[in-house]
Amino acid sequence: MQITDIRIRKVEKEGKMKAVVSITIDDEFVVHDIKVIEGEKGLFIAMPSRKANDGEYRDIAHPINSATRENIQNMILEKYKTEIENV
Repeated sequence: MQITDIRIRKVEKEGKMKAVVSITIDDEFVVHDIKVIEGEKGLFIAMPSRKANDGEYRDIAHPINSATRENIQNMILEKYKTEIENV
């Protein structure tokens, strides 16, 4: 699996959410609404989710293992930081 495109949309209003991201995998599959969040320990990503009937949020799409999640997060945050520096 290769991430072949990352598109960053900065969130202009103040708050913990800094950007919304779309990634393309193998030029064939797109995942929208990945969020870049500023937490206590720095930036991290939150996969797309929606609120269930019980009030809990559940991921709609997510990596199966932590290595893949880390790879996706690193690529997104690297691109995010590059774009922020160029603004």
